[in-house]
Amino acid sequence: MEELEFESGLGNEKKVMLTIFWVNRKAARTEGCAPFLIKRIVTGDKTYVPEGTHLLKINDDIMADMVSTLDAGKPVDMDFNIGNENIEVTLKNGAFSVSAEKSTEIEEEIIEKLEIEMPKKFPSLCDSFKPRVTPLEK
Repeated sequence: MEELEFESGLGNEKKVMLTIFWVNRKAARTEGCAPFLIKRIVTGDKTYVPEGTHLLKINDDIMADMVSTLDAGKPVDMDFNIGNENIEVTLKNGAFSVSAEKSTEIEEEIIEKLEIEMPKKFPSLCDSFKPRVTPLEK
């Protein structure tokens, strides 16, 4: 498990998206173009998992719950799968930890990137990423 303490002026929604983006990006480097799946999100009050054959997407309600949990100073836990790799993440105000089942190299790369991006006023976040992890707008 790798851990990072950081200072950031970013809002909690941006921190969540930045975290998910870089977990995906760094895991894809070793796991290729395998689907990136959100397996579980645990906030202060709820646990979100995929329903049936549907993928878990971060809708407005889930994001609001994640943000309010972080605003309250509580951690948000997230579990991801990409290819053969399972990754567990905990995000708190000012702290982040990541544990990859197979590759500690992925852990180190995620930490290194978030260490650079979290303090930035305008961090690197691909515009095409958000639609991949959020439901389509109607």
